[in-house]
Amino acid sequence: MTRFSGILPAIVTPVDDQGGLNTASFEALLQRQYEAGAHGSYVCGQTGEGLQLALEVRERAVEAAVANTPAGRHVIAHVGAASTADAVRLARHAAKAGAHAVSSLPPGSAYSFDEVRRYYEALAAASGAPVLVYYFPEFSAAIRTAEQVFELCAIPGVIGLKFTDFDLYRLSLIQRAGHTIFNGRDEVLAAGLLMGAHGGIGSFYNLVPDLFVAVYEHAQAGRWAEAREVQDHINDLIRAVLAFPMLAAIKRLLTWSGIECGAPVPPRRPLTPAEESALRDAIAAAGFATGRGQLCLVR
Repeated sequence: MTRFSGILPAIVTPVDDQGGLNTASFEALLQRQYEAGAHGSYVCGQTGEGLQLALEVRERAVEAAVANTPAGRHVIAHVGAASTADAVRLARHAAKAGAHAVSSLPPGSAYSFDEVRRYYEALAAASGAPVLVYYFPEFSAAIRTAEQVFELCAIPGVIGLKFTDFDLYRLSLIQRAGHTIFNGRDEVLAAGLLMGAHGGIGSFYNLVPDLFVAVYEHAQAGRWAEAREVQDHINDLIRAVLAFPMLAAIKRLLTWSGIECGAPVPPRRPLTPAEESALRDAIAAAGFATGRGQLCLVR
């Protein structure tokens, strides 16, 4: 079975005024990520607003991602949905479209662990593609312990997980048990790799993929001081952007850097003019600027 690893942006989904996929912008964004050295893409996750998009739009995004992914890189389709039936539909479509794996958030915070396990069992049985479960305790408290993660990873077809938490000791226990694990907290990619993560999936990868690739390459070579230095620059950017609604700010920064991404999908709101002005000042203070067709570190 394919061993998944490396830097996979949780790719933004550019949308048009009618809520449809802006295919040209989506393809341009994918091309930018791959030119920066990204090892794949994670499509229609939370950053890609998958839970807010129509199923047909999500399916077109997966098809476009597969069609625009170079050989040797991997597309992981996030198929999480409010209903198991919708998630199964998306999983089957993703596998048929050529996605290399599927992944899913738990179905919500109101479900028990037994219900969440049955949800993942249904996805794994239906998709025919490898499955990454999603450990994100802020989103769902149903998965609380490493033992529960091990139980989910024992489902036939499940190969590992996206780990979105700061408890990197727990990450290391899961990795040492032999499961594929992607660090999901952008702020601690370097530390997650040190503790055994095989790669990372994250939101801010959209903005500065070259820096996240640099962290990964330094880590692979054992250059931990250099990895931490790049991580510090990344975290300066993250702190600046998180003073604003995150997805609205990321989409606006991508638009300023030459890729029209539209507004966030409702009910999320766009930035106000005052917030846009403040965002420009904040990223400049953090040492970044939009230029040469991308967001660049300038100090």
